Amino acid sequence: MSSRRGSFLDGARTVAPVMVGIVPFGLVAGAAAVRVGLSGLHAVGLSVLVFAGASQLAAIELLGDNTPAAVVVVTVLVINLRMTMYSASLAPYLQEFSTRWRAAMAYILTDQAYALSVAEFRADESVNRKWYYLGTAVPLWVVWQICTVVGVVVGARVPDSLPLQFAVPLTFLAILVPTITDSPSAVAAGVGGSIAVVGSGLPLNLGLITGAVTGVVAGLVVETGWFR
Repeated sequence: MSSRRGSFLDGARTVAPVMVGIVPFGLVAGAAAVRVGLSGLHAVGLSVLVFAGASQLAAIELLGDNTPAAVVVVTVLVINLRMTMYSASLAPYLQEFSTRWRAAMAYILTDQAYALSVAEFRADESVNRKWYYLGTAVPLWVVWQICTVVGVVVGARVPDSLPLQFAVPLTFLAILVPTITDSPSAVAAGVGGSIAVVGSGLPLNLGLITGAVTGVVAGLVVETGWFR
């Protein structure tokens, strides 16, 4: 088995290029929070507690619109349903570790950490899985929290003409495109994305929720052959 230090550093080196998209993403999250009226403490607390960029931004938008708390919670849960699928995919590789370790890994799970780790686990059976995973996930957590704090501090000073918000879709596109490897994933991405765009004007972020749910269902229909 690879050494702990070596596997951790390998994971950290692999995730390093992803930081280019994470930095502006975190800045946007911090700046958006203070712009809708959240205090710096609340913004940082939300970042530490939730630690999920897309759902954080959705929650911040809804909180800024004085949306009922129940709707905010449901929106966050729906957006993060993909983490359940990520966890199920990683479980066979991490089942040998204690419940405490797996709980910690679950907390720092992100799209990027999942994609990079599962690819490495499939390609190299000798890698120290726990430490490689931590090498990809921990730097992301640290950079995200730092950037959120910086966004909170300087967010009000960033001119509206600076399109930091484009970092969010670009980051997810960079993760999404390599994962579209078959018909079910292509259908899920196409259907979910199209419905989310069409419904972008719906209140309470319902367009995003509808797109996410419909995309998952469409992918399952193709994968299982229900339409035949």
